[in-house]
Amino acid sequence: MDIHRIKELKEEFENFSHEVEEEGNQIEVWFARDLQKLFGYAKWDNFKKVIGKAIESAEKASENATDHFAEVGKMIETGKGAKREIQDLMLTRYACYLIAQNADPGKEAVAFAQNYFAIQTRKIELIQERIEANKRLEARNKLKEEEKTLSANIYERGVDSKGFGRIRSKGDQVFFGGLSTAEMKVRLNVPKGRALADFLPTVSIFGKGLAAELTNINTARNDLQGEEAITEEHIQNNKSVRDLLLSRGVKPEELPPAEDIKKLERRIRKGDKDALKDLNRLTGK
Repeated sequence: MDIHRIKELKEEFENFSHEVEEEGNQIEVWFARDLQKLFGYAKWDNFKKVIGKAIESAEKASENATDHFAEVGKMIETGKGAKREIQDLMLTRYACYLIAQNADPGKEAVAFAQNYFAIQTRKIELIQERIEANKRLEARNKLKEEEKTLSANIYERGVDSKGFGRIRSKGDQVFFGGLSTAEMKVRLNVPKGRALADFLPTVSIFGKGLAAELTNINTARNDLQGEEAITEEHIQNNKSVRDLLLSRGVKPEELPPAEDIKKLERRIRKGDKDALKDLNRLTGK
Protein backbone atom coordinates (compact mmCIF):
# COMPACT_ATOMS: atom_id res chain seq x y z
CA MET A 1 0.00 0.00 0.00
CA ASP A 2 1.66 3.23 -1.12
CA ILE A 3 1.72 6.48 0.85
CA HIS A 4 -0.88 8.09 -1.44
CA ARG A 5 -3.39 5.31 -0.74
CA ILE A 6 -2.66 5.47 2.99
CA LYS A 7 -3.46 9.20 2.99
CA GLU A 8 -6.68 8.55 1.08
CA LEU A 9 -7.82 5.91 3.55
CA LYS A 10 -6.93 8.09 6.53
CA GLU A 11 -9.03 10.89 5.10
CA GLU A 12 -11.95 8.54 4.44
CA PHE A 13 -11.93 7.19 8.01
CA GLU A 14 -11.72 10.67 9.51
CA ASN A 15 -14.49 12.00 7.26
CA PHE A 16 -16.84 9.30 8.56
CA SER A 17 -16.19 10.14 12.22
CA HIS A 18 -18.72 12.11 14.27
CA GLU A 19 -18.64 13.86 17.62
CA VAL A 20 -21.37 13.30 20.19
CA GLU A 21 -21.70 14.79 23.65
CA GLU A 22 -21.70 12.44 26.62
CA GLU A 23 -21.79 13.77 30.18
CA GLY A 24 -20.37 17.08 29.00
CA ASN A 25 -17.53 15.49 27.02
CA GLN A 26 -17.15 15.27 23.24
CA ILE A 27 -16.75 11.63 22.16
CA GLU A 28 -15.56 10.62 18.69
CA VAL A 29 -17.71 7.86 17.16
CA TRP A 30 -18.32 5.99 13.90
CA PHE A 31 -21.45 4.25 12.64
CA ALA A 32 -21.33 0.56 11.80
CA ARG A 33 -23.09 1.01 8.46
CA ASP A 34 -20.39 3.47 7.40
CA LEU A 35 -17.67 1.14 8.64
CA GLN A 36 -19.25 -1.69 6.63
CA LYS A 37 -18.69 0.32 3.45
CA LEU A 38 -15.19 1.41 4.46
CA PHE A 39 -14.18 -2.19 5.21
CA GLY A 40 -15.55 -3.41 1.87
CA TYR A 41 -18.33 -5.68 3.17
CA ALA A 42 -21.19 -5.87 0.66
CA LYS A 43 -23.71 -7.53 3.01
CA TRP A 44 -24.75 -6.22 6.39
CA ASP A 45 -25.37 -9.74 7.71
CA ASN A 46 -21.74 -10.68 7.05
CA PHE A 47 -20.50 -7.55 8.75
CA LYS A 48 -22.80 -8.20 11.75
CA LYS A 49 -20.92 -11.45 12.36
CA VAL A 50 -17.67 -9.51 12.56
CA ILE A 51 -19.27 -7.06 15.00
CA GLY A 52 -20.48 -10.00 17.10
CA LYS A 53 -16.92 -11.30 17.41
CA ALA A 54 -15.72 -7.81 18.33
CA ILE A 55 -18.33 -7.58 21.11
CA GLU A 56 -17.17 -10.97 22.44
CA SER A 57 -13.59 -9.65 22.48
CA ALA A 58 -14.69 -6.60 24.48
CA GLU A 59 -16.49 -8.76 27.02
CA LYS A 60 -13.47 -11.06 27.39
CA ALA A 61 -11.41 -7.95 28.13
CA SER A 62 -13.91 -7.14 30.94
CA GLU A 63 -15.23 -4.11 29.07
CA ASN A 64 -18.90 -3.14 29.18
CA ALA A 65 -19.80 -3.72 25.52
CA THR A 66 -22.76 -1.32 25.63
CA ASP A 67 -20.31 1.51 26.41
CA HIS A 68 -18.64 0.93 23.04
CA PHE A 69 -21.37 -0.61 20.84
CA ALA A 70 -24.58 1.44 21.18
CA GLU A 71 -27.62 0.36 19.17
CA VAL A 72 -29.25 3.17 17.19
CA GLY A 73 -31.81 3.44 14.42
CA LYS A 74 -31.18 5.15 11.09
CA MET A 75 -33.73 6.30 8.51
CA ILE A 76 -32.93 5.54 4.86
CA GLU A 77 -34.75 6.27 1.61
CA THR A 78 -36.12 3.20 -0.15
CA GLY A 79 -37.31 4.89 -3.37
CA LYS A 80 -40.06 7.30 -4.41
CA GLY A 81 -39.45 9.33 -1.26
CA ALA A 82 -40.35 6.48 1.10
CA LYS A 83 -38.24 5.93 4.21
CA ARG A 84 -37.70 3.09 6.62
CA GLU A 85 -35.65 2.58 9.76
CA ILE A 86 -32.69 0.22 9.76
CA GLN A 87 -30.51 -1.11 12.55
CA ASP A 88 -27.16 0.57 13.14
CA LEU A 89 -24.55 0.80 15.86
CA MET A 90 -22.70 3.82 17.19
CA LEU A 91 -19.09 2.77 17.80
CA THR A 92 -16.29 4.17 19.91
CA ARG A 93 -12.72 4.19 18.64
CA TYR A 94 -12.07 1.10 20.78
CA ALA A 95 -15.03 -0.70 19.19
CA CYS A 96 -13.71 0.14 15.72
CA TYR A 97 -10.32 -1.23 16.71
CA LEU A 98 -11.88 -4.53 17.86
CA ILE A 99 -13.99 -4.82 14.69
CA ALA A 100 -10.88 -4.24 12.56
CA GLN A 101 -9.04 -6.97 14.47
CA ASN A 102 -11.87 -9.44 13.78
CA ALA A 103 -12.46 -8.45 10.14
CA ASP A 104 -10.90 -9.91 6.99
CA PRO A 105 -7.27 -8.67 6.90
CA GLY A 106 -7.15 -9.45 3.19
CA LYS A 107 -9.28 -6.36 2.57
CA GLU A 108 -7.11 -3.31 2.03
CA ALA A 109 -9.18 -0.98 4.20
CA VAL A 110 -9.26 -3.52 7.04
CA ALA A 111 -5.47 -3.86 7.01
CA PHE A 112 -5.21 -0.09 7.21
CA ALA A 113 -7.86 0.15 9.96
CA GLN A 114 -6.11 -2.43 12.14
CA ASN A 115 -3.12 -0.11 12.37
CA TYR A 116 -5.02 3.20 12.26
CA PHE A 117 -7.30 2.46 15.21
CA ALA A 118 -4.54 0.71 17.18
CA ILE A 119 -2.34 3.80 16.94
CA GLN A 120 -5.16 6.23 17.71
CA THR A 121 -6.37 4.13 20.64
CA ARG A 122 -2.85 4.02 22.05
CA LYS A 123 -2.65 7.83 21.80
CA ILE A 124 -5.79 8.11 23.95
CA GLU A 125 -4.36 5.61 26.44
CA LEU A 126 -1.15 7.64 26.72
CA ILE A 127 -3.14 10.83 27.36
CA GLN A 128 -5.17 9.05 30.06
CA GLU A 129 -1.99 7.70 31.64
CA ARG A 130 -0.49 11.20 31.67
CA ILE A 131 -3.61 12.68 33.29
CA GLU A 132 -3.53 10.01 36.03
CA ALA A 133 0.20 10.55 36.59
CA ASN A 134 -0.30 14.30 36.94
CA LYS A 135 -3.14 13.75 39.42
CA ARG A 136 -0.85 11.63 41.57
CA LEU A 137 1.99 14.16 41.41
CA GLU A 138 -0.38 17.02 42.29
CA ALA A 139 -1.78 15.04 45.22
CA ARG A 140 1.75 14.28 46.49
CA ASN A 141 2.79 17.95 46.25
CA LYS A 142 -0.42 19.01 48.01
CA LEU A 143 0.28 16.56 50.85
CA LYS A 144 3.82 17.94 51.20
CA GLU A 145 2.46 21.49 51.43
CA GLU A 146 -0.19 20.57 53.99
CA GLU A 147 2.34 18.73 56.18
CA LYS A 148 4.79 21.64 55.88
CA THR A 149 2.05 24.05 56.94
CA LEU A 150 1.00 21.76 59.79
CA SER A 151 4.58 21.50 61.03
CA ALA A 152 4.88 25.30 61.09
CA ASN A 153 1.49 25.75 62.76
CA ILE A 154 2.07 23.31 65.58
CA TYR A 155 5.60 24.60 66.22
CA GLU A 156 4.00 27.92 67.13
CA ARG A 157 1.72 25.99 69.51
CA GLY A 158 4.43 24.31 71.54
CA VAL A 159 5.16 21.20 69.48
CA ASP A 160 8.68 20.47 68.20
CA SER A 161 9.74 18.37 65.18
CA LYS A 162 9.72 15.13 67.19
CA GLY A 163 6.22 15.90 68.34
CA PHE A 164 5.16 16.53 64.74
CA GLY A 165 6.57 13.10 63.81
CA ARG A 166 4.53 11.46 66.57
CA ILE A 167 1.35 13.29 65.50
CA ARG A 168 1.79 12.24 61.88
CA SER A 169 2.61 8.66 62.89
CA LYS A 170 -0.54 8.32 65.01
CA GLY A 171 -2.60 9.73 62.16
CA ASP A 172 -1.11 7.13 59.80
CA GLN A 173 -1.90 4.34 62.22
CA VAL A 174 -5.57 5.28 62.26
CA PHE A 175 -5.70 5.87 58.48
CA PHE A 176 -4.17 2.44 57.77
CA GLY A 177 -6.40 0.46 60.12
CA GLY A 178 -3.94 0.00 62.99
CA LEU A 179 -0.78 -0.46 60.93
CA SER A 180 2.06 1.92 61.74
CA THR A 181 4.01 3.91 59.17
CA ALA A 182 6.92 1.47 59.52
CA GLU A 183 4.63 -1.54 59.05
CA MET A 184 3.12 0.00 55.92
CA LYS A 185 6.61 0.62 54.55
CA VAL A 186 7.40 -3.06 54.97
CA ARG A 187 4.09 -4.05 53.39
CA LEU A 188 4.73 -1.85 50.33
CA ASN A 189 8.48 -2.61 50.13
CA VAL A 190 9.41 1.05 50.55
CA PRO A 191 13.23 1.49 50.36
CA LYS A 192 15.02 2.62 53.51
CA GLY A 193 15.09 6.38 53.86
CA ARG A 194 12.17 7.01 51.50
CA ALA A 195 8.78 8.47 52.44
CA LEU A 196 5.79 6.13 52.54
CA ALA A 197 3.69 8.62 50.56
CA ASP A 198 6.06 8.31 47.59
CA PHE A 199 4.74 4.77 47.04
CA LEU A 200 1.07 5.23 47.90
CA PRO A 201 -1.68 5.18 45.25
CA THR A 202 -3.38 8.47 44.44
CA VAL A 203 -6.48 7.84 46.55
CA SER A 204 -4.38 7.24 49.69
CA ILE A 205 -2.32 10.38 49.07
CA PHE A 206 -5.51 12.41 48.61
CA GLY A 207 -6.89 10.91 51.83
CA LYS A 208 -3.81 11.75 53.89
CA GLY A 209 -3.71 15.22 52.37
CA LEU A 210 -7.35 15.86 53.26
CA ALA A 211 -6.80 14.72 56.85
CA ALA A 212 -3.77 17.02 57.19
CA GLU A 213 -5.70 19.95 55.70
CA LEU A 214 -8.57 19.42 58.17
CA THR A 215 -6.09 19.34 61.04
CA ASN A 216 -4.60 22.62 59.83
CA ILE A 217 -8.01 24.27 59.56
CA ASN A 218 -9.30 23.10 62.95
CA THR A 219 -6.02 23.74 64.78
CA ALA A 220 -6.20 27.39 63.74
CA ARG A 221 -9.97 27.78 64.06
CA ASN A 222 -10.17 26.19 67.53
CA ASP A 223 -6.80 27.60 68.67
CA LEU A 224 -5.56 24.16 69.71
CA GLN A 225 -2.44 24.18 71.89
CA GLY A 226 0.04 21.42 72.69
CA GLU A 227 0.77 17.98 71.28
CA GLU A 228 -2.07 16.14 73.00
CA ALA A 229 -4.89 18.32 71.63
CA ILE A 230 -3.48 18.46 68.10
CA THR A 231 -2.83 14.70 68.10
CA GLU A 232 -6.46 14.02 69.01
CA GLU A 233 -7.62 16.35 66.23
CA HIS A 234 -5.38 14.64 63.67
CA ILE A 235 -6.53 11.18 64.76
CA GLN A 236 -10.19 12.14 64.38
CA ASN A 237 -9.60 13.61 60.92
CA ASN A 238 -7.78 10.51 59.73
CA LYS A 239 -10.58 8.36 61.13
CA SER A 240 -13.21 10.43 59.31
CA VAL A 241 -11.36 10.13 55.99
CA ARG A 242 -10.82 6.41 56.53
CA ASP A 243 -14.52 5.91 57.30
CA LEU A 244 -15.40 7.67 54.05
CA LEU A 245 -13.09 5.37 52.08
CA LEU A 246 -14.42 2.29 53.85
CA SER A 247 -17.97 3.32 52.98
CA ARG A 248 -16.92 3.11 49.31
CA GLY A 249 -15.26 -0.27 49.77
CA VAL A 250 -11.67 1.03 49.91
CA LYS A 251 -9.24 -0.12 52.61
CA PRO A 252 -6.05 1.98 52.31
CA GLU A 253 -3.86 -0.69 53.90
CA GLU A 254 -4.95 -3.26 51.30
CA LEU A 255 -4.22 -1.19 48.20
CA PRO A 256 -1.15 -2.23 46.18
CA PRO A 257 1.88 0.07 46.00
CA ALA A 258 2.11 2.60 43.18
CA GLU A 259 5.13 3.44 41.07
CA ASP A 260 7.94 5.25 42.89
CA ILE A 261 6.96 8.92 42.59
CA LYS A 262 10.54 9.88 41.70
CA LYS A 263 10.60 7.42 38.80
CA LEU A 264 7.24 8.77 37.69
CA GLU A 265 8.59 12.34 37.68
CA ARG A 266 11.65 11.28 35.66
CA ARG A 267 9.50 9.39 33.15
CA ILE A 268 7.26 12.43 32.61
CA ARG A 269 10.24 14.77 32.20
CA LYS A 270 11.77 12.39 29.66
CA GLY A 271 8.46 12.19 27.79
CA ASP A 272 8.28 15.98 27.65
CA LYS A 273 11.85 16.21 26.32
CA ASP A 274 11.18 13.55 23.68
CA ALA A 275 7.98 15.31 22.61
CA LEU A 276 9.88 18.61 22.31
CA LYS A 277 12.58 16.95 20.18
CA ASP A 278 9.90 15.51 17.89
CA LEU A 279 8.25 18.92 17.60
CA ASN A 280 11.54 20.64 16.82
CA ARG A 281 12.35 18.03 14.21
CA LEU A 282 9.00 18.51 12.52
CA THR A 283 9.25 22.31 12.58
CA GLY A 284 12.92 22.37 11.59
CA LYS A 285 14.02 24.19 14.75
